[in-house]
Amino acid sequence: MRFDVNLSILFTELPMLERPAAAAAKGFDAVEMWWPFDGPVPADAELDALERAINDAGVSLVGLNFDAGHMPSGDRGLLSSKATSLRFRDNIDVTVGFAERLGCKVLNALYGNTTDDSDVELALENLALAAKSASRTGATVVVEALNSFENTRYPITSTTAALQVIDQVPGTAFLADFYHLARMGEDIPALITNHADRFGHVQIADVPGRGQPGTGELDYPAILRQLAASPYQGPVGLEYKPVGPSDESFGWLEAMR
Repeated sequence: MRFDVNLSILFTELPMLERPAAAAAKGFDAVEMWWPFDGPVPADAELDALERAINDAGVSLVGLNFDAGHMPSGDRGLLSSKATSLRFRDNIDVTVGFAERLGCKVLNALYGNTTDDSDVELALENLALAAKSASRTGATVVVEALNSFENTRYPITSTTAALQVIDQVPGTAFLADFYHLARMGEDIPALITNHADRFGHVQIADVPGRGQPGTGELDYPAILRQLAASPYQGPVGLEYKPVGPSDESFGWLEAMR
């Protein structure tokens, strides 16, 4: 099984451009990240610098979010709101183009919080535009369910809700984040049994604190064995908040190898 490090939540002790090398130094050959720039259309120099940092580290980019707004302030995507739709559309080809440069085949489009101007049809239209653009490079757009405890206005909070959206937009798949789904009470082994063939990407963290596996309630050795034997054969993204320094949070993984 191949694991990748989400550089937007791990190695945050370092500037972003130093994080790919830090992941490589811990033995990882793949990384993913949320949209790492301040706006939807960053300067060419910013894109070039990040591309160079990833390539120089010798790691692959296996997952990238579209611009989702200012996530530290609570934004969780742009595609469902009339006020932010244009920003999302401006970002589509930039994200797809940057992913293509690095061979990244999974692009996460966070749906967006429910607001006064949310529009389901607009969300599906924007998701379809993103999927069409991604398909030209062989990439897949994934849709993620988040837990409602930390994301109180995010409307997609279950596997069922995510699949209802995915079923309406060809070229999309399910981002199964086991942390968020377990927080919502979903049975992760049953989820793998029933829906692993719909997974476009998997992310993990323990419950309830979102720390590394072994710090919470989930039986990750058993879960990961089951996942390895399932139809899903893609990478598993480590998207946890490390308990302690990032580079000391991988003991659980070393014990499994």
